[in-house]
Amino acid sequence: MKVLIVDDEPAMLLAMKRLLSNMEDVELVGSFRNAAEALDFVRDREVDLAFLDIKIAKDDGLELARSLRLIRSKLDIVFTTSHSEFAMDAYDVYPLDYMVKPISRKRLAQTITRAASRHSATAEAAVAVAVDLTPNKLTVRALGCFEASSMQAGTVKWISKKSKELFAYLLFNRGRSVAKIRILEDIFPDMPLKNAETYLNTAVYQLRKALSLHGFKEMVISSQEQYRVDLDQVDVDFIHFEQGVEELSEIDAANEARAIDLEKTFSGELFEEKSFVWATAEREFLAILYDIFAKRLASWLLAQKRFREAVQIATRIVSRNEFEEESNLLLLNILGAMGDRQSLHNYYEHYTQSLLQELGLQPTPNFHQIYEQYR
Repeated sequence: MKVLIVDDEPAMLLAMKRLLSNMEDVELVGSFRNAAEALDFVRDREVDLAFLDIKIAKDDGLELARSLRLIRSKLDIVFTTSHSEFAMDAYDVYPLDYMVKPISRKRLAQTITRAASRHSATAEAAVAVAVDLTPNKLTVRALGCFEASSMQAGTVKWISKKSKELFAYLLFNRGRSVAKIRILEDIFPDMPLKNAETYLNTAVYQLRKALSLHGFKEMVISSQEQYRVDLDQVDVDFIHFEQGVEELSEIDAANEARAIDLEKTFSGELFEEKSFVWATAEREFLAILYDIFAKRLASWLLAQKRFREAVQIATRIVSRNEFEEESNLLLLNILGAMGDRQSLHNYYEHYTQSLLQELGLQPTPNFHQIYEQYR
């Protein structure tokens, strides 16, 4: 595993070098004292794991992490810092870990092992694709965007907006046959029937043509004035998410890894930035489903004293609804339980001021009571 370090403290660089030099299968490929040098290095060299201080002289370690990810999207980030009050902000970058100095050899070894496991799993998946162990499928991302791609031809290039919307609509109906008249009412609501039928036929033709370049011409099936999509040929993120939540009705040690991975797949609202009126109710349903599941997962992680992961998930929940009390109480509880009094105080002050400024309200007695309990 190729590793680099960025820290403006010479003593910290030396200590990390010594610790890493004794780690098996770890190659220290670079150590830097500023962000610019690290960015230049990563542009030309492969790096698997980066240890970053959040405060690097005049540089911002959080911004450096974001810039590194733009260059190497699969790069794992670990923050090593004396500033525990930045923990909340750090989780916006989705780091692999967050370690407060001084760092012990045991703690570092745990992080290295975790990073190695992630890279091993990624490599095994790449090998499976390379030797064609799985059938070719179209992959659809509809949470936070709407994109479709295949291994053999890359991203689907839509011929028209309506053909793209038609595909989204058929996926939304999860392989069920949909009557033509219903499609016309939902996708072409303000158009005369005769014109709408013509546009639908054109959209179907364009959709099949776009999919045929990826080997999926027969995915869209029409029969007796009805249309559907063959789900056996496609992997859809929101369908997998919904099925996964249903299967994980109870979270325990046996399925915790799967639950954590599932939570990460919810990267945004259904068909985000696409004003598909027919998807409004489903978008709201999936958002509620995510909030309920994520709260259960964060609460379970809190009970296991896995505070770092619990904070990361709770922060995502709060970011989706800033003033929803249950989510804020959960996050406050996690910060208090982890013993980070500075982050607890900063968060309490931020929430209190925001609530007053935006809504003219004070925190509930329960919120204040939990804060006082841990303070």
